[in-house]
Amino acid sequence: MVFFKRELSPVEIFERALRDKQATRQRLTERLRSAEQALEEKRVAAERLAKAGASNGQLDRAEAKMQSVELKAKTLRAAVAECDEQIILAERGLSEAVAQRDRDRAANEIEAVAAAIEQAVPRFEIGAAALVDAVTRGRAVLNEASRFAADVDDIRREVLSAAELICWELRTAASRTRAGNINVALLAPPEAAQLPPPETDRQMIYTLNPLTWREGEEVKRVAAFTMTALPKALLPSALAHQHVDYLNARRVQTLMHVHGSGQQQSEPMPDDPALIDLDALGMQAEESPQADVA
Repeated sequence: MVFFKRELSPVEIFERALRDKQATRQRLTERLRSAEQALEEKRVAAERLAKAGASNGQLDRAEAKMQSVELKAKTLRAAVAECDEQIILAERGLSEAVAQRDRDRAANEIEAVAAAIEQAVPRFEIGAAALVDAVTRGRAVLNEASRFAADVDDIRREVLSAAELICWELRTAASRTRAGNINVALLAPPEAAQLPPPETDRQMIYTLNPLTWREGEEVKRVAAFTMTALPKALLPSALAHQHVDYLNARRVQTLMHVHGSGQQQSEPMPDDPALIDLDALGMQAEESPQADVA
C-alpha cells in the first residue's frame, strides 16, 4: 500500500518554521547566558590582577582568556540577533498567511453564492417557460391570460439579466477579497546627531574613582572607570593621588577592556561616599607647601 504525504498549507509551513526558530533561539540564549557568566568571571579576575599591580605577562594572559570568552559571547549575541530577525520574518509571514487564508475562505464563500445562483437560473428559466406555456396552450386564450404570460416573460428576462449582473459583481468582489490590500508606511529619515563642541584646556584621562569638580556655576560628576576630559588645572593633584591615569597606561588598557570607556555609566549621586572632590584636593595641595614654608 502506497501512502501519499499530505502537502502542507502555507500557514502550517510558517507555523513549523516559527516553532523551529523559537527553539533555536532558546538554545542560543542558554549558551549566551553561560558565556556571559564566564565573561563576567574573567573580567573580575582581570580587574583584580590590574588593581593588585600584576605583571604584564599576567595581565596579558588574563586579557587573552577574557578576549576568547568575549569573542564567543559576541558570536552568540550576533546569532541571537539574527535569530530574532528570522523570528520576526516568520511571524510576519505567518500573519500574512493566516490573513490570506481568511481572505481565501471569504472569497470561496462569495464564489459559492455566485455558483449557486448560476445553478438555480436554469431551473427558474424552465419554470417560467412552463408557466407561460401553460397559459398560452389552450385554444381559447383570454386577454388577461395573454397579459399575464407577457408579464411572466418580461420578468424572466429581467431575472436572467439581474442574475448575470449579480454573479459578475460577486465574482469581482471575491477577486478583490482574495487579493486584499497592502498599506506601506514610509519611515521618516532619522535626524542627524549633533556633535558637542570641542573642549579647550583639557586632557583626556581615565578615572579610577568617582570624581567631582566645579566649572563655573556647573558641578561635574564622573563615575569610576570612565574616559573623560579633565581640566588640566586639576590633573596634577588627581594623578598624584592616583584617582586618574593616562589612557596609554598599562593598567588603564586592562581596565578599559574590562569596564569599557564608561560612557554609558550613570552619573554618581552627590552623596556618594566614594566621590572624590578634586577642587578640595587641589586646595589641600596648595596649602601643603605653604605649611612647609612656615
